[in-house]
Formats: sequence, structure tokens, C-alpha cells
Amino acid sequence: MSDDNDEDAPAVELGEGARVAGAPIARVASRLTWALQKSEVVRKEGDTVVRTPDGPRDLDAVLEDVSTPYFETRREFERDVRAAMGAGPVPTE
Repeated sequence: MSDDNDEDAPAVELGEGARVAGAPIARVASRLTWALQKSEVVRKEGDTVVRTPDGPRDLDAVLEDVSTPYFETRREFERDVRAAMGAGPVPTE
């Protein structure tokens, strides 16, 4: 049994909306090989601007609020950084 829906139509239409400054933390984490010391993350990606609910921030500034000195996994890094950034919508430009 088939649906009458048009399979070729996009599921979500993308429009000309406001841009979001900074990179998602998941993108930054994907560029690194785990496990890493926090100092190595700062050395490799510290100048990267990431998206936060307070607006774009340098990753090294966000990591100043993280007490973990060593990240065993990407998941641990993302969890700790997200906790330091806070939760909420990311402002657009």
C-alpha cells in the first residue's frame, strides 16, 4: 500500500532566515581524536567560536568554566562543555 504523499518534496522548506554565528560544539568535537587533555583541546581548537545561548564565544573561554582536566570520550567533552555553556536557544544574527 502506498501513500499519496509526494516523495520528491522536501520534508522541511529552508528559507532565507537569520544566520547563527559560531560552530556547533558537536562539529568541533568531531574534529578531535579522543581521549584528550583539556589543554590539548585549547591548543587545537581554543580559538574556534562556538554557539552558546549567550551568543558566540571562543571555546577556550567556555573551557575556563569546565573543571574536567582530561576528557576520556567525545561524549564526556560535549556533556561538560554543554553544562558550562548552559541550555537555551541560540541567538541569530
